This record gives sequence, structure tokens and C-alpha cells, in this order.
Amino acid sequence: MDKVTFLAEWDRFMVLGSGIFLGIGILIFLFYEIKIAQIKDPKEKYDYASTHEIRYFWYALLAVVIAACIFLNSVATSAVASRYTWLIYVRLVSTGILGIIAYLFTNSTINVYYPRYLMKRLNRIRNKPRISPDGNIMRKLSEEEEDPHLEAHMIAEEASDVHSVDYDVWIDEKTGHKKIEKYYDYQQTEECPRCGYYTLKIEVEEVITPPTNDNTGVLHKHYKCSFCGRREMRKIVIAALATNVD
Repeated sequence: MDKVTFLAEWDRFMVLGSGIFLGIGILIFLFYEIKIAQIKDPKEKYDYASTHEIRYFWYALLAVVIAACIFLNSVATSAVASRYTWLIYVRLVSTGILGIIAYLFTNSTINVYYPRYLMKRLNRIRNKPRISPDGNIMRKLSEEEEDPHLEAHMIAEEASDVHSVDYDVWIDEKTGHKKIEKYYDYQQTEECPRCGYYTLKIEVEEVITPPTNDNTGVLHKHYKCSFCGRREMRKIVIAALATNVD
């Protein structure tokens, strides 16, 4: 194969490869958006988004980064190889290094900056008015109003602080239809006091002193920031069992 034909084939495969990875990135993004749009129940949408959104978004951006790196190897190939053909391989290695840098940047961008946006989106989903089977807009009860609608073990879970369980109660005031949704706060991220990013998350929950019917217990929540590495421990008092179930 002569040099001209080789360079033409090189460009063709680079453009084709970049197009394939760009298409993969777009397909991943569209797949997620279509999937989330098909979920009508807000609680199911909340759970799906909190579990999968960052991962899908990361895959999509990674595919785009790879596409960009491959495409760079098709730009001005004849000029790069005008003297030495091996220079196009040097460029290939160089763009590979740039790809790794772009990967690290993409990873940091998604894991550091995106959670702030995601938490706002999740809060909008969580507080979006529910619709009852009769088509009426339901009202979300306040913390003070919801206890009479919860079972004893639900109240105990909220009061204990173990696993950071929280319940939302929605009620159709016209028909009395009630919907109870369970959320786990440990799945969410908080703003880190050191770096200011929403990358602080519960890593371990440890019951130091189990509660009894007469005495409170002690729970230690260990947090870790995935960006700056900050660790902190928060001491939580667990209500006495008798108090929890009253």
C-alpha cells in the first residue's frame, strides 16, 4: 500500500471510529432520557434517577471524549506525515494522553459538579404534586401532620435515625386516598464543609449503643467526601424503643 492510499485509509477509519463513538454517546443519552420519560410514577422516577443518572451521563460523556480524540487523528494527516509517516503514530499516542487527561477532567466534572444539579432535580421530582387514582391533586403532609398516617414501625424508623429513613405522605383531601413513599437519605450527597461540593456521603453507619425501652442509644454516621477526601463522624442519639413506638 503506497503512502497516499495509507493516509487516506487512516483518515477514513479515524472519521468512522469517531462517528461510531459519538453515536454511542448520543444513544446512551437518548436511552436514558427516553427511559426516565417513560416512568410516570414520581417515586419510581426519583429512585431510577438517583441510582442511574450520573452513571449514564458519565458513559455518554466518556464516549464523546473518545470520539473527539479519535477525530483529532484525522485532522491534517497529510501535513503531519508529510516528512515522516511515523509522526501520525506519535500524534496517536499524544491524543491518547490528552484523552486520559480529558477522562480525568470528565470524571471530576461529573462526580463533583453534577451532583449539585442532580440533587435539585431529585428534590423537584420528590416534591412534584402527586395525582390520585381519581385524578385529584394530592397534598404533601408536613412532618407534624404525617405521623397519624404512618404505621408504628415507620415512625420508629424515622425517629431512630438508623439508615436515615424518611417517609413522605401524600393525601387526596377529596377522597382520602393516601400514598406513602419511603426515601433513604444515605443515598444522597451533601455539601462538603471543606471543598463546598456535593460529594459528602454516608460511608458507614455504626450503632455504638443499641437503644432499649428505657434508654436512648448512640449511632455514629461516618461521612467521606469523594473529592477532597474529608472524613467526619456525626454522633446521633437514637430514641428509646418505648418512645419510638408510642
